[in-house]
Amino acid sequence: MTTVEEREFPMTRTCPFAPPPAYEEIREGEPVSRVRLPDGGHAWAVTRHEDVRTVLNDRRFSADRQHPDFPQLVKGGFRRQGDERTMITMDAPEHGPARKAVLGEFTVRRMEALRPRIQEIVDSRIDALLAGPKPGDLVEALALPVPSLVICEMLGVPYADHDFFQVHTAQMLKRATPPEERRAAFETIRGYMADLIAEKEANPPDDLLGRQIVKLREEGTYRRESLAATGFLLLVAGHETTANMISLSTVAFLRNPEQLAVIKADPGKTLDAVEEMLRYWTIVDAATARLCVEDIEVGGQLIRAGEGVLALGYAANRDPRAFDDPDTLDIERGARHHVAFGFGPHQCLGQNLARMELQIVFDTLFRRIPQLALAAPVDDLPFKDDANIYGLYRLPVTW
Repeated sequence: MTTVEEREFPMTRTCPFAPPPAYEEIREGEPVSRVRLPDGGHAWAVTRHEDVRTVLNDRRFSADRQHPDFPQLVKGGFRRQGDERTMITMDAPEHGPARKAVLGEFTVRRMEALRPRIQEIVDSRIDALLAGPKPGDLVEALALPVPSLVICEMLGVPYADHDFFQVHTAQMLKRATPPEERRAAFETIRGYMADLIAEKEANPPDDLLGRQIVKLREEGTYRRESLAATGFLLLVAGHETTANMISLSTVAFLRNPEQLAVIKADPGKTLDAVEEMLRYWTIVDAATARLCVEDIEVGGQLIRAGEGVLALGYAANRDPRAFDDPDTLDIERGARHHVAFGFGPHQCLGQNLARMELQIVFDTLFRRIPQLALAAPVDDLPFKDDANIYGLYRLPVTW
């Protein structure tokens, strides 16, 4: 049997609807375990729900990805010393002010104000799907355009450029992309964002980036490179994650018609369904990597300063200590204590937006196309097993 020390990360799935089997083996046998990373280094894999939350909420674990000892999840990485940092790579005390600067853009109240526009976008994309050929590709027709249009409008990014940044985002996220190509894609999108912000500076418009220019100038802290880093983060995170959740959740609903029937009968339960889908899929699994900066014991294991840690959210969200019958999809579970959005000070900034987009899509899609069905066997669907954010490249559907 393979020893824990020989396990390599990332680990391989055998079922598209479940974590790698090794996650359960580690979680139940040695919940804080050493794994080998793609660059040959090692890190601790933390797999139990309680322990993952501990790591993500303790300042003895750093999010500074520019630190030379930070665990690298792809060969070569693509961040370098001197890169403009974003809030997800900052620790206290820098992190708090950076997050607070844009937190007001993602409040529940501001998201609710966007609801009518998001509904218009969803309806227009479903119109296009219905007017197109059968079978249609739900990724191309709905899952990707909806969050892309929303985040573009919020930021003030021309949606006409979406193919450009989606191509480069895909290059960054594929594990097999050579380091130099990943770096080039990163710099291309970052440069695009800096150029766009430069155009806004003379007369800042009433969009998120424009409002940040005005606000930061008033505070005397405006730097184009810093805002470009923030814009880059919001653009990439704001469309890629929700797009994958839409397509994966659609598959899960269609494979579990009894679950779908619940929200069809009572749309008031759709938000519970959103939470369960987030837990069930946990598409961003190891973005919560950390570097230990002070010796600490987690789950009975001493982790020393300078050692890398992978807080595996997918393993945590299938932990039977936290969720009854965790491998079963149960949209009435009501378990909002999942860690699909992370936990602690770095918890996902855009979670209110993501929840609303998913709620509107689920309610509208299955109401308007009640006979929606998969147009290919599940075994033939192109799941993103080769990417750092799980999802589907295409989803053929018919009706």
